[in-house]
Amino acid sequence: MQQNRNELARFLRNARHRLSPADFGIAATGRRRTPGLRREEVATLAGISLTWYTWFEQGRDIRPSSEVLDNLSVVLRLDEKERAFLFHLAQGRPPPLVPYVHEKLNPGVRLALDTVGVPAIVINENWSVIGWNDLYAHIFRDYGAVPAEERNMLRVLLLSKRYQEDADEFNKMVKRLTAKLRWDYSRSKDQAYFDKLISEMRAQCPAFDQYWQGTEITDSFEASHSVKFEGVGRIDFHHTSYAIEGVLGQRMVLYTPENETSRKRLEELKDTMKKECADA
Repeated sequence: MQQNRNELARFLRNARHRLSPADFGIAATGRRRTPGLRREEVATLAGISLTWYTWFEQGRDIRPSSEVLDNLSVVLRLDEKERAFLFHLAQGRPPPLVPYVHEKLNPGVRLALDTVGVPAIVINENWSVIGWNDLYAHIFRDYGAVPAEERNMLRVLLLSKRYQEDADEFNKMVKRLTAKLRWDYSRSKDQAYFDKLISEMRAQCPAFDQYWQGTEITDSFEASHSVKFEGVGRIDFHHTSYAIEGVLGQRMVLYTPENETSRKRLEELKDTMKKECADA
């Protein structure tokens, strides 16, 4: 624990020293013994006391709130990785999701989607689908045909008539998604977005309204479900989500065949898709 506090002290000093007072409208008066902002300037800009910040930067055993750490992240102009590093050192856990939304895919993520060999999508912290591959579009849904403002995964899954045909399976899905949404909602700093989404879903989906009043929580999208295809048969998928490194809030969801029969049928489906493309 002391090692963490020592590293935190070094990190804060270096972050403070690299800043220019002029960038904050601070006139260069008097001689500065060290580069960057002074401790009292950081404290004032972050809305905290000089004594508290001095102790914090000295690595004393104090417990900052998430709000204070976020204020310091802004003042010290930390990027996403540095902000996460600060929270891990100071609180021993990741930071809450940031209020801005990542709408773009990194080139490496786009490449992974196109070559992964199973249906896959990428969602951001607001549950909006921002990337998908051809297999996903063919098997589940072509989000390219859905207006961008309507690509929220929760809204699509809960309101689509397609998923309501089997009442038991639909209720299981809604229960699972509600438990995951409750977890993400608790961590989000953009709760206004989720408040609007939750209000909309409670009004339009009775099952969601029922489960939202419960207490179940999960931090995982992991689940299984089946899809039937004419000429191929039923394919059992198991889907799991993975955080995308370096882009806070984005997750890739992979739909992998759950058994050997399903794997073979997926390959048959992929062969059919290739033939259709060749004939087009």
